[in-house]
Amino acid sequence: MFYSLFKLYFSQEMETRMEVVNTTTESGVNSLPATDGGNEESQASEEKAPVRFGWVTGVMVRCMLNIWGVILFLRLSWITSQAGILLTWLIILMSVTVTSVTALSISAIATNGRVISGGAYFMISRSLGPEIGGPIGMVVRDLMQEFGVIMVDSINDVRIVGVITVTILLLISLAGMEWESKILFFIVLMVSFSNYFVGTFIPSNPEKQAQGIFGYRTEIFVSNLKPDWRGPEGNFFQMFAIFFPSAIGILSGANISGDLKDPATAIPKGTLMAIFWTTFSYLAISVTVGSCVIRDASGNVSDILTGNITDGCVGLGCNLGWNFTECIRSQSCEYGLANNLKVLGQVSGFYYLITAGVFAASLSSALGFLVSAPKVFQCLCRDNLYPYIGFFAKGYGKNDEPLRAYLLCYIIAVAFILIAELNTIAALISNFFLCSYSLINFSCFHASITNSPGWRPSFHYYSKWTALFGAVISVVLMFLFTWWAALVTFCIIFFLFGYVNYNKPKVNWGSSVQAGTYNMALSYSVSLSGVEDHVKNFRPQCLVLTGPPNQRPALVDFVGSFTKHISLMICGDIIMVNSLVKWMNKRRVRSFYTPFTADSLRAGTRHLLQASGLGKLKPNTLVLGFKTNWRDSSPETDDLSDKGDSDQIKTVFQNDQGKKTIDVYWIADDGGLTLLVPYLLTRRKHWRRSKVRVFIVGDEQNMEEGRNEMIALLKRFRLDFNDVIVMTDSEKRPHVKKFVDSVAPFRLHDEQQDGISVQELRQSAPWKISDKEFEAFRLKSERKVRLNEIIRRNSQHAALVLVSLPVPQSDCPSALYMAWLDTLTCGLHCPAVLIRGNQQNVLTFYCQ
Repeated sequence: MFYSLFKLYFSQEMETRMEVVNTTTESGVNSLPATDGGNEESQASEEKAPVRFGWVTGVMVRCMLNIWGVILFLRLSWITSQAGILLTWLIILMSVTVTSVTALSISAIATNGRVISGGAYFMISRSLGPEIGGPIGMVVRDLMQEFGVIMVDSINDVRIVGVITVTILLLISLAGMEWESKILFFIVLMVSFSNYFVGTFIPSNPEKQAQGIFGYRTEIFVSNLKPDWRGPEGNFFQMFAIFFPSAIGILSGANISGDLKDPATAIPKGTLMAIFWTTFSYLAISVTVGSCVIRDASGNVSDILTGNITDGCVGLGCNLGWNFTECIRSQSCEYGLANNLKVLGQVSGFYYLITAGVFAASLSSALGFLVSAPKVFQCLCRDNLYPYIGFFAKGYGKNDEPLRAYLLCYIIAVAFILIAELNTIAALISNFFLCSYSLINFSCFHASITNSPGWRPSFHYYSKWTALFGAVISVVLMFLFTWWAALVTFCIIFFLFGYVNYNKPKVNWGSSVQAGTYNMALSYSVSLSGVEDHVKNFRPQCLVLTGPPNQRPALVDFVGSFTKHISLMICGDIIMVNSLVKWMNKRRVRSFYTPFTADSLRAGTRHLLQASGLGKLKPNTLVLGFKTNWRDSSPETDDLSDKGDSDQIKTVFQNDQGKKTIDVYWIADDGGLTLLVPYLLTRRKHWRRSKVRVFIVGDEQNMEEGRNEMIALLKRFRLDFNDVIVMTDSEKRPHVKKFVDSVAPFRLHDEQQDGISVQELRQSAPWKISDKEFEAFRLKSERKVRLNEIIRRNSQHAALVLVSLPVPQSDCPSALYMAWLDTLTCGLHCPAVLIRGNQQNVLTFYCQ
C-alpha cells in the first residue's frame, strides 16, 4: 500500500468539527438528549430532558429580539434627522446586505452536516458583546432624570444601574435555559410597536405640535428626505457605525445551536426570517417618524403663530403654524428629530409602553449575549486550541450550562459598562462584529472555492462570490469606521492564527484549509509535470531505504538535514507500521513514509523508485544506510536495518557542529552531486558555521595549478567552500595486510583446491571472491585502503566526511565491493557518506 505525495483527507466541513466539541460532562453523562425507547424512556421519566427550542422561539424570536436593541428606540429617529430618510434607508439596507450575506453563509455552514453545539464559535471574542449592560443603564438613567431622580450624576448613574441590571441577568443565566424565555419580551415589543404605529395616526394636540409632532404631512416627509448633518458626528459613516450594531443579532440562534431541536433547519429559516421582519420594521419606523416629526421644535406652546404672519419665521414649522425661529437660531431646541432621543415615545399613543419596549429590547439583547457567548466560549475551551482556558470548559446540569464562562462574560460586560457612552460602545463593537462577519463569509467562500467533496450544504441559496463580497466589504467597513481599532483587531487575529499554526493542535476537522492545500499541491504538481528539468533547479529528491525509520535515526537526520524545506524525501520500508510517521513528525523530519511489499530488496527498490512520488515530485536520489554487521549477515537476507531502539535517539545531525569541517573527497566527477549536498547542509542552522574542505587527486608538479582550477570552478558554481586540498600521495602503496585479513573469510582459495572448478565453488557461495578476481582487483583495493589512510590522517576532527562512491563493475564480487566500502570508512570518528552522481549535471554556472 502506497502513501501518496500528499495524503489529505476529505470529510464534511462542519460535521467533524462539531462532533469534536460535543464532549461529555465530567460526570460522564452526555449532554445530548436521550433517544426514545428502552432504558432511555425509563430514565427520562426520572430526570427531565434538556430544554430544546424550535426555529421560531430558538432562532427567529431570539434573533429578532437581539436585533431590536436600544438603538432602535433611542437612535433611529436621530439618525433619520441627520441622514434623512433616503440615506437612512441606505444605511439600513447596507447593514442588512452585510448581515444577509453573512446569514446565507451561516446557513450554508450550518447545513453542511450535523450541527451539535458551539455554532460559529471562532467568533467568540466578538460574541462577548458589550451591549450586555450599557444601554440598559442609559435607559434607566434617562427615566430617572425625567422624574428628577439622580443618584450620583448622569454618567455614574449609567454605570450603577448597568452593573445592577447585568448582575440580575447573570442570575437568570445561571438559573438555566428554562428561565431564559423570550416570549414575554417578544410580546412586550409587539405591543410597543403597535402602540407606536397607532400613535402616528392619532391627531396631534397643541402640546405634541409644540414638540414638533404633526402626524403624517407631505411637507414634513419631503423636508426629511435629505440629510442635515450636525455636530462632530454628522457624517454618513459615523451614522452607519452607530446604526450597524442594531443589525448584529443574527448570530444569536447559531450560537446556541446545541440547544436547538434541529439546528440545520432552524438556523437558516429562523435567521433569514428574523432579518426580513426586523428590516421591515426599521424601514417602516424611519419613514413614519420622518413623515410625522420635524427636525427642530421648542416644546413651548406659546410659539404658535396667530394669523398668517410668517415674516422672519425660519424653519418648516412656519408652514405648519408654529414659529420655532428663536430656538433654531440659538440652537437651543430641545424637541424634534434632531434634538430629542425620545421621539418614538412622544409619537406613540401611550408613552410608557415605548419605555417598556426599550426595556424589553435591551434586556432581551443583553440576556441573549450573556447566554450565547459563554456557550460558544465553552466549546472553544473544550477544543484545547489555546492554553489556560480549559478551566471554562466545564458544564453543569442537564443542559451542560457553562457557569464559569457566565462569570467571565459578566466581568467583561461590567468592564464595558464602565464606558457609559452608547455611541462609543456602538462604534467599538461594530468593528468586532464586522471582523466576525468577514471570517464567516470567508470560511464559506473558501469551503466553496476548494471544491471539497465534503462541502455539501443542503442550503443552496448562497454563492461563493456573495460570500467573498461579504468578507471584503466587512473589512473595508472596519477601516472606514475606526481604522486604528481595525488594525488592533487584525493584529489579534493574526497573533491567534500564528499561535495555533505554530503549535499545530492534535485535531483534524477536515477543514477547507486541508482541501485548499490539496488543490494547490495537485495543481502545482500537474503544472510542474509539463516543465522540462533544468540543471539550475535540480534538487536531490531522495528515496531513503531506512527500513523502519526509528532504527536508522542518523540516516534519517542526515538526509533530512539537506532536504528539509528544499526537496523531497521518502523513507522506504517493506513493513507497514503507522506509528513511524508520528516518530518522524516528533523528530521534526519532513518526509513521507512508504512501506512496500516485494519479493526481494532489489525488486522492491526498483518498484519504489518507479512508483513513489507524483509527476516531477519523484525520487532522483537513492539513499541507503550502511549495514555495519554485513559480515555476520547472510547475503540472501534483504534486511538492511541494524536493530535499534524505537525511542527518540539524538544523533550527531541534531547537534550544533560549531566550526568543525565538512570534508569532501572528490575522487571523480559525478555531475556535481558530491559538491551540492555539503552546500545544502551548510544552509541549515546546525551546520551554518561549518567549513567545507574539498580534497582532490593530483600530483606534486601540477598541484598549485590543479588547486587553482578547482577553486575557480567552485567560484563559478557559486559554492562558498573554504579550502581545496590536493592529495599528491594517493599513489603510495598502503598497508594492505588488514584489508587482506578482513576479506579472507570471503575468499574461495580455489587455486589451493585441486579438481574443483570455480563454478562449482560458486554454486554454494556466489558472493565469494576467487583468487583470480582478487588479483584482478588488487590495484583498486589498494587505492581504497590508501584513500582511507589519507582520510583518517586529514579528517580526524571533521564533523562529516563525503567520499566518492566506487562504481561497482559487473564482474566484481559483492563481498569484495562491500569490503571496499567498509575499508573507505574504517576508523573514522564522524559520520561518513559515500555518494555518487550519475554523470548528470546538477550544478551550472550559466544564468539560463
